[in-house]
Amino acid sequence: MRHLLKPWLALAPLVVLAACAPPRPDPRGVRPEEVLLQVSATGQADTTPDQARFQIGVSSIGADAQAATAANNAKMQAVMAALKALGVTDADVQTRQLTVARQDWGPNKGKFEANNVVEVRVRDVAKAGPAIAAATQAGVNVMWGPNLSIADPEASGRSAYAAAYKAARARAEAYAQAAGMKVARVLRISDVGGVTVPLPPMAAYEAMDQARVAAAPVAPPVMAGTSTQQVSVNVDFALAPK
Repeated sequence: MRHLLKPWLALAPLVVLAACAPPRPDPRGVRPEEVLLQVSATGQADTTPDQARFQIGVSSIGADAQAATAANNAKMQAVMAALKALGVTDADVQTRQLTVARQDWGPNKGKFEANNVVEVRVRDVAKAGPAIAAATQAGVNVMWGPNLSIADPEASGRSAYAAAYKAARARAEAYAQAAGMKVARVLRISDVGGVTVPLPPMAAYEAMDQARVAAAPVAPPVMAGTSTQQVSVNVDFALAPK
């Protein structure tokens, strides 16, 4: 019997040491006396758009494809000259569509129609109206837009990020006060991202014909308004006894 008890006696110090060992640290960073609080919050910021994009197009009819294309190229060159006079550069114009098609019905049956559509960016919303008027007077007969946006949404969204964190912190303080505790530390901040809620695009000057262009040489009003950027954040707080 004496020999059977010896192994158990040898293990006794190990059991005592294991019981006295400190607990493993919480992988979330929470200390034994703390409570983890996870908060999600949103913040938003209103910013005035600083650029406008719109698509404009010209079309021409010719006896053959070459004649229609040549006439259309001359119209588009006149439009580009009018836009450049207002400060629009080549970098702000992008071709969107080029088509040449034979007309098999209608008054132009047997002839060819050429179309050229480009997207234009105006880097000052206040100049968008004059740019639209100049383009239409130069020969544009189709337009879509404008679409107002912010050139640097990251910079404009910084106040939204700050508002989101402040909202999360305020909510954590409210929970802590209700529980008789205090916010001890911030353990983790996770950026969920955000979205920009744009204004609905204006449909002014859409599908215009030459008669309307000639009768409406005045620049249409383009109102910048504001765009709302909304972001979300997840924050982990450690609450501790007061």
